[in-house]
Amino acid sequence: MNPASRLSRSIPVLLSLIAGSLLITFVMADNMSSSESTDVSISECASACGLPSHVDLSGDRFPVVRTDAEWQARLTDIQYEVARKQGTERPFENPYNDNKKTGLYRCVGCDTPLFSSTTKFDSGTGWPSFSMPIDKRTLGETRDVSYGMTRVEVHCAVCGSHQGHVFPDGPEPTGLRYCINSASLSFEEAESAEAIKVLVEKWYDGAE
Repeated sequence: MNPASRLSRSIPVLLSLIAGSLLITFVMADNMSSSESTDVSISECASACGLPSHVDLSGDRFPVVRTDAEWQARLTDIQYEVARKQGTERPFENPYNDNKKTGLYRCVGCDTPLFSSTTKFDSGTGWPSFSMPIDKRTLGETRDVSYGMTRVEVHCAVCGSHQGHVFPDGPEPTGLRYCINSASLSFEEAESAEAIKVLVEKWYDGAE
């Protein structure tokens, strides 16, 4: 076979490889764009919605209040220690650190939706980490100077349950890392990011 013939037979193969590479690039870009769009839409949906009727954050007390006995009856020992006593669970030895399922993370104390799996990332710290909350209104912050450190503690603004801390070393676009205890969360699996959005909308509509 002469060189010209070999070249003519190689051209279709090269074109096919190039076309395949371009298709993969376009699909990856589209998936990334779709994921980012979903993250934003979940947060925008929550921020644009009015809070449920039982959630009034304008006062000086948490909307959901329970006695200490009621908290102990509702929560397991580790959940009570972390969520109500500001404890910290062991890193790497908690159920949601390696959880890669799609779904909604709620406050263990009152079921308020706090984080979406679409913003969860592996921080290597041993605790579940998120780049942003679903709605900043439902996640309160306080200055924490315990253990000789100055940190920003985060808690559920609806019932006051301690969640963890937020640090300025997270990924883009927020640059934040919400380092959260698994014991402070409950997880509701969902089929897709859009299904998470539906669960969030139901809570804001008061249907939960």
